[in-house]
Amino acid sequence: MTKNTRTPGHSPKLTKLHKLSIAGVATLGAATLAFSLAPNHTQATTNDAAISAAPVAFSQQPIKNVQARVTDQQAGASLKTQAIEAKKKAADAAAATKAAENVRKVQAASRSVQRPAIETIAMKTVAMKTATTKTYATKTATTKAATTKTYANNLDGWIRQSLDIMKRRGIPGSYNGLHRNIMRESSGNPMAINGWDINAINGIPSKGLLQVIQPTFNAYHVPGTSWNIYDPVANITAAANYAADKYGSMDNVNSAY
Repeated sequence: MTKNTRTPGHSPKLTKLHKLSIAGVATLGAATLAFSLAPNHTQATTNDAAISAAPVAFSQQPIKNVQARVTDQQAGASLKTQAIEAKKKAADAAAATKAAENVRKVQAASRSVQRPAIETIAMKTVAMKTATTKTYATKTATTKAATTKTYANNLDGWIRQSLDIMKRRGIPGSYNGLHRNIMRESSGNPMAINGWDINAINGIPSKGLLQVIQPTFNAYHVPGTSWNIYDPVANITAAANYAADKYGSMDNVNSAY
Protein backbone atom coordinates (compact mmCIF):
# COMPACT_ATOMS: atom_id res chain seq x y z
CA MET A 1 0.00 0.00 0.00
CA THR A 2 1.31 3.35 -1.02
CA LYS A 3 1.79 5.90 1.62
CA ASN A 4 0.04 9.23 1.53
CA THR A 5 2.71 11.72 0.87
CA ARG A 6 0.52 14.90 0.74
CA THR A 7 1.96 17.77 2.46
CA PRO A 8 -0.36 19.46 4.87
CA GLY A 9 -1.68 22.81 3.41
CA HIS A 10 -1.10 21.83 -0.28
CA SER A 11 -3.56 20.34 -2.81
CA PRO A 12 -2.53 17.17 -4.42
CA LYS A 13 -1.38 17.42 -8.00
CA LEU A 14 -4.06 16.95 -10.75
CA THR A 15 -3.55 13.95 -12.85
CA LYS A 16 -3.87 14.11 -16.65
CA LEU A 17 -7.22 12.39 -16.48
CA HIS A 18 -8.58 14.95 -14.09
CA LYS A 19 -7.38 17.73 -16.30
CA LEU A 20 -9.17 16.30 -19.34
CA SER A 21 -12.41 15.87 -17.39
CA ILE A 22 -12.37 19.42 -16.17
CA ALA A 23 -11.70 20.74 -19.71
CA GLY A 24 -14.59 18.71 -21.09
CA VAL A 25 -16.99 19.95 -18.49
CA ALA A 26 -15.97 23.56 -19.18
CA THR A 27 -16.45 23.13 -22.90
CA LEU A 28 -19.87 21.60 -22.44
CA GLY A 29 -20.99 24.42 -20.17
CA ALA A 30 -19.86 27.07 -22.60
CA ALA A 31 -21.77 25.39 -25.41
CA THR A 32 -24.92 25.12 -23.32
CA LEU A 33 -24.69 28.75 -22.38
CA ALA A 34 -24.22 29.80 -26.01
CA PHE A 35 -27.19 27.68 -27.12
CA SER A 36 -29.43 29.15 -24.47
CA LEU A 37 -28.45 32.68 -25.37
CA ALA A 38 -28.92 32.28 -29.17
CA PRO A 39 -32.61 31.69 -30.36
CA ASN A 40 -33.25 28.76 -32.61
CA HIS A 41 -34.19 29.11 -36.34
CA THR A 42 -37.94 28.43 -35.94
CA GLN A 43 -38.39 31.01 -33.26
CA ALA A 44 -36.42 33.53 -35.30
CA THR A 45 -38.64 32.93 -38.36
CA THR A 46 -41.84 33.30 -36.29
CA ASN A 47 -40.58 36.47 -34.69
CA ASP A 48 -39.58 37.90 -38.10
CA ALA A 49 -43.06 37.20 -39.46
CA ALA A 50 -44.70 38.82 -36.47
CA ILE A 51 -42.42 41.82 -36.75
CA SER A 52 -43.06 42.19 -40.51
CA ALA A 53 -46.84 41.79 -40.03
CA ALA A 54 -47.15 44.23 -37.19
CA PRO A 55 -46.40 47.32 -39.22
CA VAL A 56 -49.08 46.28 -41.81
CA ALA A 57 -51.73 46.00 -39.12
CA PHE A 58 -50.73 49.36 -37.76
CA SER A 59 -50.80 50.97 -41.24
CA GLN A 60 -54.33 49.73 -42.28
CA GLN A 61 -56.22 51.27 -39.35
CA PRO A 62 -55.19 54.89 -40.11
CA ILE A 63 -56.27 54.41 -43.77
CA LYS A 64 -59.70 53.24 -42.69
CA ASN A 65 -60.02 56.24 -40.45
CA VAL A 66 -59.05 58.56 -43.30
CA GLN A 67 -61.58 56.93 -45.63
CA ALA A 68 -64.33 57.30 -43.03
CA ARG A 69 -63.52 60.97 -42.59
CA VAL A 70 -63.52 61.51 -46.38
CA THR A 71 -66.91 59.75 -46.68
CA ASP A 72 -68.32 61.88 -43.88
CA GLN A 73 -67.02 65.01 -45.56
CA GLN A 74 -68.59 64.00 -48.89
CA ALA A 75 -71.92 63.24 -47.20
CA GLY A 76 -71.79 66.60 -45.48
CA ALA A 77 -71.03 68.36 -48.75
CA SER A 78 -73.91 66.51 -50.47
CA LEU A 79 -76.31 67.54 -47.71
CA LYS A 80 -75.14 71.13 -48.00
CA THR A 81 -75.65 71.02 -51.78
CA GLN A 82 -79.15 69.57 -51.35
CA ALA A 83 -79.99 72.21 -48.76
CA ILE A 84 -78.78 74.96 -51.12
CA GLU A 85 -80.82 73.51 -54.00
CA ALA A 86 -83.90 73.22 -51.78
CA LYS A 87 -83.54 76.85 -50.72
CA LYS A 88 -83.11 77.88 -54.35
CA LYS A 89 -86.22 75.96 -55.40
CA ALA A 90 -88.20 77.45 -52.54
CA ALA A 91 -87.01 80.91 -53.52
CA ASP A 92 -87.90 80.30 -57.19
CA ALA A 93 -91.35 79.01 -56.23
CA ALA A 94 -91.96 82.01 -54.01
CA ALA A 95 -90.84 84.34 -56.80
CA ALA A 96 -93.12 82.58 -59.31
CA THR A 97 -96.05 82.80 -56.90
CA LYS A 98 -95.41 86.47 -56.33
CA ALA A 99 -95.12 87.11 -60.05
CA ALA A 100 -98.41 85.27 -60.69
CA GLU A 101 -100.07 87.27 -57.94
CA ASN A 102 -98.77 90.50 -59.47
CA VAL A 103 -100.09 89.46 -62.87
CA ARG A 104 -103.47 88.62 -61.32
CA LYS A 105 -103.57 92.01 -59.61
CA VAL A 106 -102.67 93.78 -62.84
CA GLN A 107 -105.34 91.82 -64.75
CA ALA A 108 -107.91 92.51 -62.06
CA ALA A 109 -107.06 96.20 -62.16
CA SER A 110 -107.24 96.14 -65.94
CA ARG A 111 -110.63 94.44 -65.84
CA SER A 112 -111.83 96.99 -63.33
CA VAL A 113 -110.76 99.74 -65.68
CA GLN A 114 -112.17 98.02 -68.75
CA ARG A 115 -115.45 96.84 -67.18
CA PRO A 116 -117.29 100.19 -67.49
CA ALA A 117 -116.25 100.46 -71.12
CA ILE A 118 -117.23 96.84 -71.78
CA GLU A 119 -120.55 97.33 -70.04
CA THR A 120 -121.15 100.46 -72.08
CA ILE A 121 -120.33 98.61 -75.29
CA ALA A 122 -122.56 95.72 -74.23
CA MET A 123 -125.42 98.08 -73.47
CA LYS A 124 -124.96 99.82 -76.80
CA THR A 125 -124.87 96.44 -78.55
CA VAL A 126 -128.06 95.33 -76.81
CA ALA A 127 -129.69 98.64 -77.67
CA MET A 128 -128.61 98.31 -81.30
CA LYS A 129 -129.88 94.73 -81.45
CA THR A 130 -133.17 95.77 -79.88
CA ALA A 131 -133.52 98.64 -82.29
CA THR A 132 -132.63 96.36 -85.21
CA THR A 133 -135.14 93.76 -84.03
CA LYS A 134 -137.83 96.39 -83.68
CA THR A 135 -137.00 97.82 -87.07
CA TYR A 136 -137.07 94.37 -88.63
CA ALA A 137 -140.36 93.56 -86.90
CA THR A 138 -141.82 96.84 -88.08
CA LYS A 139 -140.62 96.27 -91.64
CA THR A 140 -141.90 92.69 -91.55
CA ALA A 141 -145.26 93.81 -90.26
CA THR A 142 -145.36 96.55 -92.87
CA THR A 143 -144.39 94.10 -95.60
CA LYS A 144 -147.00 91.61 -94.42
CA ALA A 145 -149.56 94.36 -94.25
CA ALA A 146 -148.58 95.45 -97.73
CA THR A 147 -148.58 91.90 -99.12
CA THR A 148 -151.69 90.81 -97.22
CA LYS A 149 -154.46 91.92 -99.48
CA THR A 150 -157.64 93.04 -97.89
CA TYR A 151 -161.09 92.68 -99.41
CA ALA A 152 -164.34 94.48 -98.84
CA ASN A 153 -167.03 92.50 -97.09
CA ASN A 154 -169.48 92.74 -99.97
CA LEU A 155 -170.18 91.05 -103.29
CA ASP A 156 -167.35 92.86 -105.04
CA GLY A 157 -164.88 91.90 -102.34
CA TRP A 158 -166.06 88.26 -102.23
CA ILE A 159 -165.69 87.91 -106.02
CA ARG A 160 -162.21 89.48 -106.03
CA GLN A 161 -161.00 87.30 -103.15
CA SER A 162 -162.43 84.21 -104.87
CA LEU A 163 -160.63 85.10 -108.12
CA ASP A 164 -157.25 85.36 -106.30
CA ILE A 165 -157.78 81.93 -104.72
CA MET A 166 -158.89 80.45 -108.06
CA LYS A 167 -155.80 81.89 -109.73
CA ARG A 168 -153.48 80.21 -107.18
CA ARG A 169 -155.33 76.90 -107.61
CA GLY A 170 -155.46 77.08 -111.40
CA ILE A 171 -159.27 77.37 -111.60
CA PRO A 172 -160.42 79.38 -114.66
CA GLY A 173 -163.04 82.16 -114.45
CA SER A 174 -163.49 85.88 -114.72
CA TYR A 175 -165.09 88.61 -112.68
CA ASN A 176 -167.89 89.09 -115.19
CA GLY A 177 -168.62 85.38 -115.45
CA LEU A 178 -168.88 85.01 -111.67
CA HIS A 179 -170.90 88.18 -111.16
CA ARG A 180 -173.39 87.32 -113.94
CA ASN A 181 -174.14 83.81 -112.60
CA ILE A 182 -174.33 85.01 -108.96
CA MET A 183 -176.94 87.64 -109.84
CA ARG A 184 -179.03 85.05 -111.73
CA GLU A 185 -178.87 82.37 -109.04
CA SER A 186 -179.17 84.38 -105.76
CA SER A 187 -179.28 88.10 -106.56
CA GLY A 188 -176.09 88.42 -104.42
CA ASN A 189 -177.62 86.95 -101.22
CA PRO A 190 -175.13 84.58 -99.58
CA MET A 191 -177.90 83.10 -97.39
CA ALA A 192 -180.22 82.30 -100.32
CA ILE A 193 -181.75 78.80 -100.38
CA ASN A 194 -184.01 77.16 -103.00
CA GLY A 195 -186.89 75.29 -101.41
CA TRP A 196 -188.99 74.36 -104.44
CA ASP A 197 -186.77 72.78 -107.21
CA ILE A 198 -186.00 69.12 -107.68
CA ASN A 199 -183.03 69.30 -105.32
CA ALA A 200 -185.27 70.65 -102.58
CA ILE A 201 -187.81 67.91 -103.31
CA ASN A 202 -184.97 65.38 -102.94
CA GLY A 203 -184.01 66.95 -99.58
CA ILE A 204 -180.78 68.60 -100.75
CA PRO A 205 -181.74 72.20 -101.54
CA SER A 206 -179.39 74.55 -103.38
CA LYS A 207 -177.71 77.14 -101.12
CA GLY A 208 -175.55 80.27 -101.21
CA LEU A 209 -174.53 82.79 -103.83
CA LEU A 210 -174.19 80.23 -106.65
CA GLN A 211 -176.87 77.83 -105.33
CA VAL A 212 -174.66 74.79 -104.72
CA ILE A 213 -176.05 71.58 -103.15
CA GLN A 214 -174.14 70.09 -100.21
CA PRO A 215 -172.73 67.00 -101.99
CA THR A 216 -171.35 69.17 -104.81
CA PHE A 217 -169.89 71.65 -102.31
CA ASN A 218 -168.16 68.83 -100.42
CA ALA A 219 -166.80 67.23 -103.58
CA TYR A 220 -165.40 70.45 -105.09
CA HIS A 221 -164.41 72.29 -101.91
CA VAL A 222 -161.23 74.35 -102.41
CA PRO A 223 -158.56 73.88 -99.69
CA GLY A 224 -157.93 76.97 -97.59
CA THR A 225 -161.55 78.09 -97.64
CA SER A 226 -164.29 77.53 -95.10
CA TRP A 227 -166.28 74.33 -94.97
CA ASN A 228 -169.44 76.38 -94.39
CA ILE A 229 -171.55 76.27 -97.56
CA TYR A 230 -173.01 79.69 -96.76
CA ASP A 231 -169.54 81.32 -96.67
CA PRO A 232 -169.47 83.59 -99.77
CA VAL A 233 -165.88 82.88 -100.84
CA ALA A 234 -166.12 79.12 -100.11
CA ASN A 235 -169.42 78.93 -102.06
CA ILE A 236 -168.09 80.85 -105.08
CA THR A 237 -164.78 78.92 -105.34
CA ALA A 238 -166.47 75.50 -104.96
CA ALA A 239 -169.09 76.39 -107.65
CA ALA A 240 -166.36 77.74 -109.99
CA ASN A 241 -164.31 74.54 -109.45
CA TYR A 242 -167.38 72.42 -110.34
CA ALA A 243 -168.16 74.55 -113.44
CA ALA A 244 -164.53 74.27 -114.61
CA ASP A 245 -164.78 70.47 -114.35
CA LYS A 246 -168.16 70.21 -116.09
CA TYR A 247 -168.18 73.18 -118.52
CA GLY A 248 -164.57 74.36 -118.76
CA SER A 249 -165.26 77.61 -116.84
CA MET A 250 -168.03 79.48 -115.05
CA ASP A 251 -167.85 81.92 -117.96
CA ASN A 252 -169.47 79.23 -120.10
CA VAL A 253 -172.49 78.85 -117.80
CA ASN A 254 -175.56 80.89 -118.77
CA SER A 255 -178.37 79.05 -117.00
CA ALA A 256 -179.05 76.57 -114.25
CA TYR A 257 -176.19 74.19 -114.08
